[in-house]
Amino acid sequence: MTGSPQVLIPYDRREAIALRQAAQVAGRSESTLRSWCQTHYIGRRVAGGPWMVSRVALAMFLDDDARALRAYLAGDRASELVVSYFRRAGLCRMQQIPQQQQNSQQAQ
Repeated sequence: MTGSPQVLIPYDRREAIALRQAAQVAGRSESTLRSWCQTHYIGRRVAGGPWMVSRVALAMFLDDDARALRAYLAGDRASELVVSYFRRAGLCRMQQIPQQQQNSQQAQ
């Protein structure tokens, strides 16, 4: 990966969960989750505030899906590899539908 990890970029509050909630999902302590955020880039401090964890990146990490996590951190939000995790988390990414497809859907 080149550049900085693209976790929670673009920021979408539906994707972000608090450290405490992420710890509950993972069945680990908050300090462990904080460490994972720093080491594996599954979360970040948003605008200098508290740590927020990407539900998508956390699922990839817990699934041990390094390939998907690498793609996500590189900024991929469109490949099926990454989109499948957004779908699984119940997050709709309408901006990923090509403009031509959006126009044809609106016309129907």
